[in-house]
Amino acid sequence: MIEILSESPILLLFVVASLGYFLGNIKIGGRSLGVAAILFTGLFFGAMDPRLQIPEIVFLLGLSLFVYSVGLSSGPAFFQSYRKNGMREFSFILSMLAFSGVIAAVLWHLFGFSAAEITGIYTGSTTNTAALAGVIDHFNNNYSPEEAARLTEESVVGYSYSYPMGVFGSMIALVLMERLFRIDYKKEQLAMRNDFPLEESLSSATIEITNTEVAGKSIRELFRERDWKVIFGRVYSDGRLQLAHWDTVLSAGDIIMAVGSVDELEQAIQELGKRVDSKLTHDRTQFDVRRIFVSNPKIAGRTIASLNLNEKYNAIITRIRRGDMEMLATGNTVLELGDRIRFIAHREDLKELSKYFGDSYQESSKVNLFSFGAGIGLGLILGSIEFHFGEGIDFKLGYAGGPLVVGLVLGALRRTGPILWTLPYGANVTLQQMGLILLLAAVGVRSGHAFEESFATNGIWIFFASAIISLLTALTVLFVGYKILKKPFSFLMGMVANQPAILDFATSRTGNRIPEFGFSMMFPLALIMKVLIAQILFLALS
Repeated sequence: MIEILSESPILLLFVVASLGYFLGNIKIGGRSLGVAAILFTGLFFGAMDPRLQIPEIVFLLGLSLFVYSVGLSSGPAFFQSYRKNGMREFSFILSMLAFSGVIAAVLWHLFGFSAAEITGIYTGSTTNTAALAGVIDHFNNNYSPEEAARLTEESVVGYSYSYPMGVFGSMIALVLMERLFRIDYKKEQLAMRNDFPLEESLSSATIEITNTEVAGKSIRELFRERDWKVIFGRVYSDGRLQLAHWDTVLSAGDIIMAVGSVDELEQAIQELGKRVDSKLTHDRTQFDVRRIFVSNPKIAGRTIASLNLNEKYNAIITRIRRGDMEMLATGNTVLELGDRIRFIAHREDLKELSKYFGDSYQESSKVNLFSFGAGIGLGLILGSIEFHFGEGIDFKLGYAGGPLVVGLVLGALRRTGPILWTLPYGANVTLQQMGLILLLAAVGVRSGHAFEESFATNGIWIFFASAIISLLTALTVLFVGYKILKKPFSFLMGMVANQPAILDFATSRTGNRIPEFGFSMMFPLALIMKVLIAQILFLALS
């Protein structure tokens, strides 16, 4: 069996991926490892025989696919968060990264590692391949070929031994602090739904207008006076059923349908009148309800308000379903391919709306290979550019940083003229998972043999040192961020997740996308700073 797997890397890749995915779905105590189990399965196979290898191109492909798709989906929230908390976030990230470098320097003094070894340990425990590549490039540019080869070997050994613990340590820290702080992820999700595009638990209510203070006012006036987050649909007034719009004037005795979260609906009911059992949705003589897919690329990336639907159709959008996430539709909501829009409209308008939005599940699931390929290509070009910071300090964003930065920018732009950069929700999820599977399987198999050897050589001390760096850094970030800076724990989990396996582990525990936003905020800056810190660490200790 070993012979067959060693001669067929593709077979090895899919054996590791399928077995790891199967094991990751097994729940113990109500929890499972998820896709991260592929990494551990790869470590097991890699430890069995050094001949078992997966080509590096598989790892690089998986890494680029994963970070680019994450960047596209997180771009809008990333820039929104930086605009809101820019310097505060920046200072926190920089201080935590510097702290991890200080820990490495202390361990160098205590354990007597060489400067190259501790630099490799630092890059491995922080799971930053770009930082290791930058250090190796520094060796090649500043030392003789023989000395550069020796330093490279020492740093690579340190990196190989410490990389697995860089993943395990962060996961252990997440579980420990989650239990210590007794985190309620559902509560955090509700608190953050106004800042990030998260699922809302939507409901509907039929309200009779009894409050004399609101009678005689238009819906526009009421929204100016009150911070409601609801959508009004049908209105029954003076024996006629019509759709609510901004100029609709409410009168005592009117019955109106509203959609929103349970809390927001209760607030609206208290201020408007009382809840009634009458269901206006049962009356479909004039208006009907239909869910329509967004598959027209000309509409994707635009806000609902910019479509001016009221000028063309007698229709209202009440809800939008994106994947498993249901959102309240507002004028500022940006539509994406694959969105399912819930319309209330005249029957004759529904057919035209269907044509306008496309309403094709097949078309809404396709990937625009031109924009997708161009985006990743731009990311790889950016990743190949070498940046210099003084004598002997240089770095590249590489296969991870380049595509992620470009993905964030293009995701925030959404479209440039006729070019739509974003992906359909389902396609983005699939590409993220595929990229994650490829890179986890490759990293696991590649690190497996070194991981096994570390228990029989000096590597055990390297393993121990990397555990201290990864655990102490993650624990500090979580404690300081949650207890002192009062950041949501779910968001901090993403900031700790400096490797895709950790990010997947974090999202599986939270059950939402909040860690992805923390990851997207931390990773670009962390990638650059870790490259610089690694080279500064070597120069300071050598």
